[in-house]
Amino acid sequence: MLTKTTAPAALFALLLMAAAGFARADTLVREFKGNDDTVTTAFTVEGPWLLDWRLDADYDQLMALDVWLVDAETGFAVGRVLEKKYRSNGVKLFEDGGRYKFRVSTTLGRWTLKVRQLSPEEAEAYTPRRRPGLSIN
Repeated sequence: MLTKTTAPAALFALLLMAAAGFARADTLVREFKGNDDTVTTAFTVEGPWLLDWRLDADYDQLMALDVWLVDAETGFAVGRVLEKKYRSNGVKLFEDGGRYKFRVSTTLGRWTLKVRQLSPEEAEAYTPRRRPGLSIN
């Protein structure tokens, strides 16, 4: 039972637990969806950040998605983020923050790109998946 002396301590403990839960959750910075070629609006992130992507379509094959990360200030391509030719989804971790856009090219696909801000602790929890039989030297 809470008393006048234990109620503030209990409330403080609940607030600390809630704050800790929010600190661990990634933050959605921006979400982009489409089914056509486009250059997205600019978004700003700090490192580390995560791209959570999905490609869906009405067909099992005959689709394509090509996504490039573009520096929003210069318009120069930073690099290809992903290239897929079948329904799939995944995540990609980025270490460097900045102001970026995505250049998206698609054929017969519906795509979703979610940019999520991560804490350094959350980024450490992500480990790359290795395919059996592949070695990277």
